[in-house]
Amino acid sequence: MLSYWSDNRFSCSWSSARTKSFLVAGITFYLITAGWLSTQAVAQTSRNGQSSIQTGASQTALYLPALQGRRVGMVVNQTSVINQTHIVDSLKTLGVTIKTIFAPEHGFRGQASAGEKVASSRDPQTGINIISLYGKNLKPTPAQLDSLDVVVFDIQDVGVRFYTYISTLHYVMEACAETNKPLILLDRPNPNGHYVDGPVLDPKFKSFVGMHPIPIVHGLTVGELARMINGEGWLSGSKTAQLTVVPVKNYTHQTPYDLPVPPSPNLPNTQAILLYPSLCLFEGTVVSVGRGTDKQFQVIGSPNPKNGPFQFTPVDKPGAVNPPNEGQLCYGLDLSGIDARRQGFTLRYLVDFYNKAANKDKFILASNFIDKLYGSDQLRMQLKLGISEEKIRRSWQPALNAYKLKRKKYVLYP
Repeated sequence: MLSYWSDNRFSCSWSSARTKSFLVAGITFYLITAGWLSTQAVAQTSRNGQSSIQTGASQTALYLPALQGRRVGMVVNQTSVINQTHIVDSLKTLGVTIKTIFAPEHGFRGQASAGEKVASSRDPQTGINIISLYGKNLKPTPAQLDSLDVVVFDIQDVGVRFYTYISTLHYVMEACAETNKPLILLDRPNPNGHYVDGPVLDPKFKSFVGMHPIPIVHGLTVGELARMINGEGWLSGSKTAQLTVVPVKNYTHQTPYDLPVPPSPNLPNTQAILLYPSLCLFEGTVVSVGRGTDKQFQVIGSPNPKNGPFQFTPVDKPGAVNPPNEGQLCYGLDLSGIDARRQGFTLRYLVDFYNKAANKDKFILASNFIDKLYGSDQLRMQLKLGISEEKIRRSWQPALNAYKLKRKKYVLYP
């Protein structure tokens, strides 16, 4: 059986010949995780597009031997699917003993609103205990991990610093490092992985919507980011998780990827996901990003008629409880038809709406939540000084360039 497995050490004791295939897979995982073997050596990268992509989860033959006969904890949500079947159901059918499900923001089934605390519960379909990592605690406790032999992380991310699934990843890695539990991460494509842009977070503004000194659009898959978290010593006490990444097959960072399952209630489609890096900063202002409409993160507006000709009225609905500007007619822009992939990350909408605000002192919410989203207080100050988007972008370029060099050490895909 596997006795020790980590990001920088690998030793095993084997009780039977049938585990030889697991040994090969384990060594392959180790070489990838340690950075000695590229994913191109494991699988020829295809340029035929999304149809040939195989997520880490879908390659069950590679990681199933590491789970059989062991007590498994799963960090998963509604995006954790293998060909439209939830991974929990798939693995249970294959005889895997799943003891605990850990759920991130929005819950195991992905139905809770943004910021809504999620209580621990029991899954009615499987009877498995669900421990919320977005409620009483954000990090698995030693007691919760004590009955487990291995933890599996399989959640679809969108490649944006303030999307909280990577904060959950951080705390799971930290908990596993502190309790000597191996962590197997089943990687998935990054729909915003084709570029890197935005300000790098100032550690003084670290929060659950920004835990790492990375730009808003970081250009990494969850597996690559986990390698960076380990490699840069970002876990508490500079601990290192026993991390194994099962990479995506037939994927490059330039491969467009449409998510098979919406990652959260208010990112319903690819357009919303591509616009999310630019529009989420509005959540620190009086402007609505379409929560409570059917075009979440595809429209922006407030009761100010100067914003633009498009009109919408946010309403309370599942996944958007008490949305900003609820019941008020909002004026602004409909961005659902633009080429968001080509546009990339931009501040021009934010700068434009700020300049049109009737009361600029009240445009930014008093909580200064925008500082946590942006990663510093610089944007708030620059807006007040009337600095142009071009100059704002120049101000973050040195830190962004340094990050891009650091990122190269951890990428698994071209």
